[in-house]
Amino acid sequence: MQVIVKHLGNVKFEASTRGHSAICDQPSDNGGSDQGMTPPEFLLASLGTCAGFYAAQYLKARNLPAGGLQVTVHAEKLTQPARLGQFRIEVFVPGLDAHHETGILRAVRACLIHNTLLHAPAIETVVRTTAEVHA
Repeated sequence: MQVIVKHLGNVKFEASTRGHSAICDQPSDNGGSDQGMTPPEFLLASLGTCAGFYAAQYLKARNLPAGGLQVTVHAEKLTQPARLGQFRIEVFVPGLDAHHETGILRAVRACLIHNTLLHAPAIETVVRTTAEVHA
């Protein structure tokens, strides 16, 4: 899995993978032109869409309606070091019988992004200064 991020000027970037792209920018009060989500918002979007996928798969496997399925993700910004903390995922499934709530919860907790955040991966950072750039 790979995403390539290209600088488009100022504080705006384009993230691309598999023929898809998304713009990442900052709000005007942070020097940007507000033409896309910020990196922390992308992280919340990743967590929320992953949780939604797992919830939808649970519903589909049980022939339950997924109409109106919605996920909201909240996070608190912390400092020293700057990071996000206290994530809260709220899954709304209109009309779902109460006996399925535990199953939805279990499905969402199996989400790849959820588990990645719970069990922090090693991150290697490399700076290159040669023409060895990925296309």
